[in-house]
Amino acid sequence: MIENHIENAVNELFANLKFTAEPAGLYDPLRYMMEIGGKRIRPRLCLLAYSLFKEEMNQSILGPAAALEVFHSFTLIHDDIMDKADVRRGVPTVYRKWDENTAILSGDVMSIESYKLLAQAPAEVLPKALELFTTTAAEVCEGQQYDMDFEDMESVPMEDYLKMIGLKTAVLIACSAKMGALIGGADDRTCDLLYRFGYDLGLAFQIADDWLDTYSDPKVFGKAIGGDILNNKKSWLMTRAFEKAGERRPELLEAMAMPIETDEEKAAKISKVIGIYDSLGIGEDAKNEIIKLHAQALAHVETLDLRPEAAVALENYAKNLIGRTK
Repeated sequence: MIENHIENAVNELFANLKFTAEPAGLYDPLRYMMEIGGKRIRPRLCLLAYSLFKEEMNQSILGPAAALEVFHSFTLIHDDIMDKADVRRGVPTVYRKWDENTAILSGDVMSIESYKLLAQAPAEVLPKALELFTTTAAEVCEGQQYDMDFEDMESVPMEDYLKMIGLKTAVLIACSAKMGALIGGADDRTCDLLYRFGYDLGLAFQIADDWLDTYSDPKVFGKAIGGDILNNKKSWLMTRAFEKAGERRPELLEAMAMPIETDEEKAAKISKVIGIYDSLGIGEDAKNEIIKLHAQALAHVETLDLRPEAAVALENYAKNLIGRTK
């Protein structure tokens, strides 16, 4: 079964992934970040897309699959610094466990390690793989800059928000699908359709993450909820709330300006904003948008001539990726 094969490959891949031992101050945070796990959704999708066309997995696909996760982990280390996040995957973030300078430098070396892993792709597709990966890496940074720019804005249009998460989140998931197909020997049309599949799923995934930051169980989510609210982050929920607020816009702005010096003040702000969201139906709007994007993603691959087992594996991947909001 494709999914079992991928699961075993992912587990073995990251169990055996090794990095330079010295200096420990540089590489220990890197190993820590990889050891705390995560959903590994990007390497799983890369291997799944590859498995649509080839069965045997070797280092020419396992290396690039690992590269996607290592690069993603680098972005998380830096993202946590920018967001002043204390917890990641249920444990202290790298900059909290060490310090900001260490986290920045360890993140930098992670990005370099990702290119070393990507270089294991077959020689005949390596130029295309490098172009895809490098373009994606730059786009992720562009998305992060847009996200930072939004911090100084009272509100942002939904179109701008979707562009931001498209760059910051969706392109790397799309890249994962296309990378696997490319190395698996798929033609250009198939690679592009799988890219679109990954892109729409990536949008749905980020909106689901925004929803979870407000409405999930912290024990399940792996970090404290309400972080986006406390930081006045322009999440999908906040962006949609401003779209629907109308005469209640001053109330929403007042809630965003509430003090957060103490735990009690933080709880009060989170409660106030969630109350506004609930009265506007924002949580349900987010769920409906996720369902729409999920359907769009599957529509991209319905035209592909896939064996039934492969088509089911793609459907299950998409379902599992967004099923966290139920």
